[in-house]
Amino acid sequence: MTPDTALILCRLLFDSAVILIWGSSAYLCVLVSPELARTVGNRLRWLNAAAIAIALAATAATLPLRTAIIGDGWSDLFAPEMLSAVLTQTDVGMAWMVQVGCVVLLGATVVLSSRYLQMGQAVCAALLLLSLTLSGHAAMNSGWLRVMHRVNDGVHLLSGGAWLGALVPVLLILPMLGRGALQADAREAVMRFSTAGHVAVALVLISGAANTLLVLRGVPSDWSFSYQRLLSAKIAIVAAMVLIAIVNRYVFVPKFARDHSLLPLKICVIIEIALGLTVVALVAWFGTLQPR
Repeated sequence: MTPDTALILCRLLFDSAVILIWGSSAYLCVLVSPELARTVGNRLRWLNAAAIAIALAATAATLPLRTAIIGDGWSDLFAPEMLSAVLTQTDVGMAWMVQVGCVVLLGATVVLSSRYLQMGQAVCAALLLLSLTLSGHAAMNSGWLRVMHRVNDGVHLLSGGAWLGALVPVLLILPMLGRGALQADAREAVMRFSTAGHVAVALVLISGAANTLLVLRGVPSDWSFSYQRLLSAKIAIVAAMVLIAIVNRYVFVPKFARDHSLLPLKICVIIEIALGLTVVALVAWFGTLQPR
């Protein structure tokens, strides 16, 4: 395995973990009744704890891997002079320091009471996602264009992460639609997700289109470049996710109201999660490439 491949894997693990925490915590905190949020939050407790551990480990590994890539490979992984130079003289180093601060705060949320846990984790995960805008392709601009690019990236990350991360608690809430004391709360939570999902999807599409124009100054039409091939694949998968979400909302939800069939709803959500993780993997990959 090369340092480049290891960095892509690190980015995939970090992004997936933080998106899970951000999307699930924000959804449970804002759109779900307190009693249902506590029930689902308890079921997600160990998954969120694992996600925090992954985010911490991935953050710790990122700077040495960046150093190895800039230097002569694995031999420079922990070279003190190289580490110091990358940390203090590059946008990557500055972004990494901010990321370390945010991920430490995220880890500290485990001591919060259940009343504040989800809110605390949502805020810290949102800051972690925003810290990703400090490096990457937005940093290649200057002046007002850099600021605009970073703001747009932030909107894209937060809206896309909210959509994808919330799908996990939604999957846990679906079985409660047809039975149990929290049936009414579950129905309201799913409908609120559907409404908020419309906004999140619109923001994802608009900010994604703007980001493509900011980076490529056009559409990804030259597939001789890896960056444009991978970006095109991402766009196609996001389009498929949007289509599945539309079918789920306007075909299977009314069908559930008639015959209480949960299986199509569950299948759609599982497929969306799988496709969303594929998108995260593609972004982790082409985010390390030079845009062409």
